[in-house]
Amino acid sequence: MDSRFDLNGNELGAKLGKRFANVSVAIKGSTLPKVTQELVSLRASQLNGCGFCVDAHAKDLAAAGEPAVRVNLVAAWRESTVFTEAEQAALALAEEGSRLADAHQGVSDETWARVRKHYDDDQIAALVYLVAMINAANRLLVITRTKGGSYRPGTFDNAAS
Repeated sequence: MDSRFDLNGNELGAKLGKRFANVSVAIKGSTLPKVTQELVSLRASQLNGCGFCVDAHAKDLAAAGEPAVRVNLVAAWRESTVFTEAEQAALALAEEGSRLADAHQGVSDETWARVRKHYDDDQIAALVYLVAMINAANRLLVITRTKGGSYRPGTFDNAAS
């Protein structure tokens, strides 16, 4: 199946995309660890079935030197021993923040307490925006059927500079 629509090939789509990218640049420039940003983005993308984003974030993690075992176990992070408590808190927030329609309470108080324990206010702001933004990106790319497989590591970082 081919992509339905090239958002960046449309004048309005490209204009909106630049503003969308500016939020991502601010998140990337925050003190939230880069690896945590990528783990969260990968997990949300897995949940949302976004092939392009799964491809991108898995490749960016690998390019950053993350071991394959950590990249491969993101989908089963609760049943693994390779993530820190802070990363587990961020992954829980990513899941609960991505599955709002599946859970009547949204993000649980328990998950929020875990996030508060491990991250400062600026990092939490970045994390909340990151979960919202990756979910929006997933929806844009799933709607347009943008396929995974062609992403080159570092493309998002290069586009931001």
